[in-house]
Parts: sequence; C-alpha cells; structure tokens
Amino acid sequence: MLKGRVHSIESMGLVDGPGVRTVVFLQGCKLRCSYCHNPDTWAIDGGYEITSEELLRKIMRFKPYFERSGGGVTFSGGDPLLQPEFLLEMLKLCKEKGIHTTIDTAGYGFGDYDEILKYTDLVLLDIKHVDDFGYKNLTGRSKHGLNQFLHALGKTNVKVWIRHVVVPGITDSDEHMEKLKEIIKSIKNVEKVELLPYHTLGVQKYEKMNIPYKLKDVAPMDKNRTKELEKVLNDSLKTNDESKSNDRVKYA
Repeated sequence: MLKGRVHSIESMGLVDGPGVRTVVFLQGCKLRCSYCHNPDTWAIDGGYEITSEELLRKIMRFKPYFERSGGGVTFSGGDPLLQPEFLLEMLKLCKEKGIHTTIDTAGYGFGDYDEILKYTDLVLLDIKHVDDFGYKNLTGRSKHGLNQFLHALGKTNVKVWIRHVVVPGITDSDEHMEKLKEIIKSIKNVEKVELLPYHTLGVQKYEKMNIPYKLKDVAPMDKNRTKELEKVLNDSLKTNDESKSNDRVKYA
C-alpha cells in the first residue's frame, strides 16, 4: 500500500474530463508558471498524506455518478507526474474497479510514462508555450520535459484533450497560434482543443505566500477574443484533418 500527498479533492467536477468526475489534486510541480493560480500545490511535501486504499474508498463513493454520466476520476495537481509511483498505483486500482481515468498534466514529471499511460484513458495536456525560449520564460523550465512526454504519448492510443492558456502579449499572437497548431497536429488522437483565458484569480495566494507575482501588470485575457482564437484554431485543425482524409481516399 503506497502513500501519496494530496492537496485537495473535488468530488463533483464537471470540466476536467467527460461526465461527472472526482478530481484529485496531487502535490508537487516542477514548473513555476507565471500565471499559476495554485502555487500552494508546488511543494511536494505540502498538503496531507493519504494511502492508496483510503483514496480509492473516497473515489468509490461517487462511482454511481460516474456510471450515470460517463465520468470517472481525474488526477491533477500540481502535476500528478511528480508522484509517479502513487499515480500508477491509483490508476491501476481505478481500472480494476472499472473507473474511467484521466490525468491532467503539463507532461512534466518523473517515472515511467509508458507504464502510467497504459492505465490512462484520457490525457488533459496543458501546453504552456510553443518554443523553448517562451517555455523557459513562462515556466522556468526547458520545453525538453514536455517533448519527452510527447514521445511517450506518441507510442500509445490514449485520447488527448489539449489545453492552452492565452496570455495577452505572451501567447495570443497569430504566429504563436500557428506554432501551437503545428504542435497539436503532431499529437495523435486529439479529440478536443480548449483555449483558456488568462485570469488573475490566484493573485491573493501569492500575496499570502509572499511570492512575487510576475504578471502583475498583465490584464486578464478577453474571453470573447479567446473564443475567437479557439474557433480559428479548431477550424484550421479540422480543415487539415479533412484534407488528410481526402488524400487517403484519393491514393487508396
């Protein structure tokens, strides 16, 4: 029986995967994203300790809701890949109980990604930036870690939902969106692409924790503009998919 560290548990989540979900926020994250609204999840020794058996019992209470809605459990964070052994144990236990599994990750952690992905039904992949320079500026880390996860993901048939935070003046340009599109096109089994508008709801946590907030002079992203960018991006990806499909028919 393994023990892990949990920041919090949301019992009836509706946005972190299909259906009604229990969302388990695990402690620990390698990245220090400038817009992170949960800096209290960064420390691996934060939160509280729980055994895999105890956590499974909590999750199982909501299985009837999962079954009625097509939901399941989502392991988020922080980044769940920072506790790979505990994550793998929980994924296996959930699959044994017939529960749909999702990991919400930036693809930045430790462990055997191949083994973890064997027990994962869906990956919510948060792509922070499109190039190494921008990635370092925004997160404090190289894009190399994401590339390693993408390599492992490419060897599987796991379904993927892409998420990307749109920050004014940083990730909202047409050129940036074109590069994002090229990255998404390289990933298999992408079912959905969501652009999320940057907001400042977590600023008070930084003040409370005495952490400088790097984007204090950046206004929240306009939600309507974000939706416009999302539509253009999805339409472009859809057109590309239809073109590839027509080529397959033409040369079959």
